[in-house]
Amino acid sequence: MRGRGSYDMAIRAMENLAGAGFRDFKISVVMTRQNVPQLDDFAAIADRYGAQLRITRLRPSGRGADVWDELHPTAEQQYDIYSWLLGHGEKVLTGDSFFHLNALGSEPIPGLNLCGAGRVVCLIDPVGDVYACPFAIHDAFKAGNVRSPGGFDRVWRESALFAELRRPSTGGACSGCPAYDTCQGGCMAAKFFTGLPLDGPDPECVKGHGAAALSAVARDALPRQGNDHSHRTVPLGMPAVRTARPDRLCDESPLAGADLAAHTLKGTS
Repeated sequence: MRGRGSYDMAIRAMENLAGAGFRDFKISVVMTRQNVPQLDDFAAIADRYGAQLRITRLRPSGRGADVWDELHPTAEQQYDIYSWLLGHGEKVLTGDSFFHLNALGSEPIPGLNLCGAGRVVCLIDPVGDVYACPFAIHDAFKAGNVRSPGGFDRVWRESALFAELRRPSTGGACSGCPAYDTCQGGCMAAKFFTGLPLDGPDPECVKGHGAAALSAVARDALPRQGNDHSHRTVPLGMPAVRTARPDRLCDESPLAGADLAAHTLKGTS
């Protein structure tokens, strides 16, 4: 998914970090139905390089929307993730990725067991737009802009969207489910981008309510992620003719426009 050679590049980076004495850097792995059986292997890689493993949920937003149907874990694998986290979760970061799995048993998994959107997390994109969740880049979840009067502090404290997200939820369609208090209705972004109502079941509801709800959704009318300003098309290779010097040295390259000869360090004997 990340391109040929990306795994080898990540391993090289970890070798370099470990060789330089860095520890507790993070390895982030998105769980799919292809790699759930490799959880022990990911943990072993983290231990080998003195790193910390972070596993996160595949959400149907961004590029994930194109592969979610075929790659999100099966019901059996959801239970495997839940069981594995009960045994290893104290050493593994999960954010708010897997709290919906708590409906599988009486013991909650370690980590943040509720949706953190607008409560403990948000996203500020490169143009200053503030979204409630990094996986919900859509106008429906845009709370404001840090360039507006009052800056980020005002958006975080006074946004009507954040105020709404911080109110106790009634549970909506899930209110009658005995597991609601433990699963909290699941992931807001996962529901939105699969066409389910925000007060409805998670599409990966372990009780099967999500699958039933998805059967009534028109798949050709799903919302798509909005303007993601963190990605832009950049042509590969250097331009044939430089038409103008960048305003800042880092606009095109960390070394663009720099006089390297003037900054060469001279050794002494």
